[in-house]
Amino acid sequence: MRIKIHISTQMLELFDDTGKILRRYAVSTAANGVGEISGSYCTPRGKHIIRAKIGAGQPENAVLRGRRPTGEIYTPELGAQFPERDWILTRILWLSGCEAGFNRLGKNDTMRRYIYIHGSPDSVQLGKTGSHGCIRMRNADVIELFDLVPAGTAVEIFE
Repeated sequence: MRIKIHISTQMLELFDDTGKILRRYAVSTAANGVGEISGSYCTPRGKHIIRAKIGAGQPENAVLRGRRPTGEIYTPELGAQFPERDWILTRILWLSGCEAGFNRLGKNDTMRRYIYIHGSPDSVQLGKTGSHGCIRMRNADVIELFDLVPAGTAVEIFE
């Protein structure tokens, strides 16, 4: 299996080993566009792998902070109570760059930048940019993707 994330169309595609598209999901990538430098709040391009899968068994809308469940379940009321939070919900697929000097190592390291594919509140508009660098998905979609792909799955992000 492999994943392709298209910045221009804000779509994530899951392919099987023969190249057949299995799933297609709307996503939201960085409001700041693409870029690899730490602190840029951009979505990194290039070849990656899913280094870790976090949140297995958590309920839909489970809040994750620091890659750990907080015990909270996201609601619009909770969102209104903490409007400054960048909500990471339900599941995390933590990405690691594969291209040394581009998206791996030093100030360009995708994993050290904590770039994830993750769930988001239903109020988040997908199909357009808006994240702080991560790839946001609907919670039901990220659960499905999480269950379909193993750690080590190739992920390519391109414009």
